[in-house]
Amino acid sequence: MQKNLFRLTLLMAVFALILTACGQAPAAQTGGESAQAEKLKACFIYVGPIGDIGWTNAHDVGRRYVDEKYDWLETAYAESVPESDSERFIDRFVVEEKCKVVFTTSFGFMDATLAAAQKYPDNFFFHVSGYKRAPNMGTLMADFYQLYYLNGLMAGALTKSGKVGYVAAHPIPELIRHINAFTRGVREVNPNATVEVNWIFAWYDPAKAREAAEALIAKGVDVLAFTEDTATVVQVAEEYTAKGQPVYSFGHYSPMAQFGPKSLVSGQLVDWGVLYEDILTKIHLGIYTTKNLENVDYWGLLSGYPNLGGRAAVELGGKFGEPINPVFEADLKARKVNDPVLGEISVYDLVFKRIEQMKDPAVLFDPFTGPINDQDGNLKVKAGQRLSYFEVTTINWFVEGVIGKANP
Repeated sequence: MQKNLFRLTLLMAVFALILTACGQAPAAQTGGESAQAEKLKACFIYVGPIGDIGWTNAHDVGRRYVDEKYDWLETAYAESVPESDSERFIDRFVVEEKCKVVFTTSFGFMDATLAAAQKYPDNFFFHVSGYKRAPNMGTLMADFYQLYYLNGLMAGALTKSGKVGYVAAHPIPELIRHINAFTRGVREVNPNATVEVNWIFAWYDPAKAREAAEALIAKGVDVLAFTEDTATVVQVAEEYTAKGQPVYSFGHYSPMAQFGPKSLVSGQLVDWGVLYEDILTKIHLGIYTTKNLENVDYWGLLSGYPNLGGRAAVELGGKFGEPINPVFEADLKARKVNDPVLGEISVYDLVFKRIEQMKDPAVLFDPFTGPINDQDGNLKVKAGQRLSYFEVTTINWFVEGVIGKANP
């Protein structure tokens, strides 16, 4: 009898998952009502405008994806929310708009999200890019440090001046690790090259991004990477290239190839819908509760998310399906480097070999493997060791080769 009951329960669970995957809600287990009739409301708080082309736009693409896919789901959002005012927006969503799930999508929202989770223990909270959690608050991140390292390999190969620039929004661990990984890639190919950081202290400010990019170019920089939520830096690079002064760039978060057909080399791309789909489905099915999120952390790299069976949400490229702009393939294939393990190899082939190594469980190549010195020449990571997850997510120092301050 117990075995039969167990089999019946198992079959019902499998059936529920199949229905959900088809966009249908399973029948409620009690009360005789369909769970489809009780919509789950999920609300999203964005730090920038949804038309920013970058970070916020990518999140909103993910929100629209799940909103359109599931009849049992309703979504809402608030854009351009100041980090200092995020707690008020969370209160409004929970109290006035009856949001059961709240996603906060900026590192600066972390403390306000934790305070709200403690204030509203019956609601679900998920914070993007942070590290603090609670029984009803999980974390998620599609992280790009591996992709920035790969971009760095290409930047190091393409720079003629040996001066690479980075237009950076805010000095937080996320950006510091991305700048460090990018620099590690640059100097692996071009050991004497430098990466100069220009902080603009804004997530979305096209005017400041343009000013910072042009200031770096005036110093001799001929390759640019950035973290600012517009395509401004790419457009500046394209303008200079069109005038006969080649400046190359790497896109950020959303497809930006259209803004730099002759100057954009590659970039980092993300599919937040992969994560939002998994989280919301598990809440809907009762797998996630307001008591079991404290250890729920979606930390995703090229090897994929363990929570998702290895499915990844990050991709190399200036547009989906094109890891490297064909315009630059010949130059990257012509540039050779000597790798201690691989021997002589083109930078083009090295990029794809590193992707394989990052995905291979037997290798899991990591750009933060020592020896690593900080920018003052102090040994921070010994040979053969690598930074831990906690060290990577809380890093506050620059590696050797970076010009600028990590904590200005």
